Amino acid sequence: MAIVVSALKEAAGENRVALTPDTAAKLIKSDFEVSIEKGAGEKAFYNDDLYAKAGAKLVTRTEALKADIVTVVNEPSEAVLSKLSQGQTIIGMLNPLGDKKGMQQLARAGVSALAFELLPRTVSRAQNLDANSSQKSIAGYKAALLAADTYPQYFPMMMTAAGTARPAKVLVIGAAVAGLQAIGTAHRLGAVVSGYDIREDARGQIESLGAKALISKVQVKDENGYARALNDDEKQAQQAELEGFIAENNVIITTAQVPGGKPPVVVSKKAVDEAKADTVFIDLGSSKLGGNVAGSQPGETIVTKTGAIIVGAGDLASRVARSASDMYAKNVQNTINYIVKDGEIHFDLDDDVLTDLLATYGGQINSNFLRSRMGMEKRPVQPKQEQGAEEEK
Repeated sequence: MAIVVSALKEAAGENRVALTPDTAAKLIKSDFEVSIEKGAGEKAFYNDDLYAKAGAKLVTRTEALKADIVTVVNEPSEAVLSKLSQGQTIIGMLNPLGDKKGMQQLARAGVSALAFELLPRTVSRAQNLDANSSQKSIAGYKAALLAADTYPQYFPMMMTAAGTARPAKVLVIGAAVAGLQAIGTAHRLGAVVSGYDIREDARGQIESLGAKALISKVQVKDENGYARALNDDEKQAQQAELEGFIAENNVIITTAQVPGGKPPVVVSKKAVDEAKADTVFIDLGSSKLGGNVAGSQPGETIVTKTGAIIVGAGDLASRVARSASDMYAKNVQNTINYIVKDGEIHFDLDDDVLTDLLATYGGQINSNFLRSRMGMEKRPVQPKQEQGAEEEK
């Protein structure tokens, strides 16, 4: 029998969908059976008829939850997770670091969970599975557009008969995937752009996009040479350093996120209070746990007493629903193709991609990274013949 893959309709507030009609058609062509919960793609502008034309079955949520592989964008509710049972696989952004209880629930149920947040990004073979990067890139692009739309002046320099308007000065804090996309987009819109990062290694990437690189004097690296979390003194030093940069700019885009944790406050209340009237802050780290900008609220635009504008923008990928769904669905499709061999789902526990991406497997927490965050020892390494025997069960 063909492996059944399904996509669930996301909760209110999420516009993306885990499978598009195009990816559904490609999976069907590869001998999968695809089931789509009715209405799952409507907010991404993919109606049910498009899925039907692609060959997918339109089903109820109850039927969709019976699939061999269930795909989602965001972690479903506890009630939905409880419907999954032994032998099933779920793929999505499952918030493994923020909802350890949910991961334990899936492990106890014998469900194999692949959480994109745990994907090892240093493994080149994993690049086409990297949903985090594809979605953050979209968020960074949208952040620059949102900033230009919110800022009550021109972004580029404009020369008119009435006079010349100076270009906006944009500061992007954080030069990872979202930040680099925001830098590039703001530059293309004609702004004068600076990129700030605590990593000296980011200088070349920032400058290659036509922006000025501002590298923090607060250099913090672990014993392996990677940037580590800042302690309280270092955070204060960084905030003080940023206050000067912020005062010189018209638009500030912040991008710092901590999977499953509270985002760091990189723009202090003092910096917000002292910002010029009409200064725009776009906070990509904004969530119910907090934000990068003091005073930001998720999904809200706040104008301070001094006239600064703070936009809580942690959901920007969802606001570009169709393109975001297209990219995300390809990541999901590539993940499915990665784990299905010769018509069967196969998890190689020695595979350096699956070592952490596979959050739960065989009735336990599988990801060593997740296990370390849960205070657990590394999982015991099973002999290959025992892994095979487990899969046969």
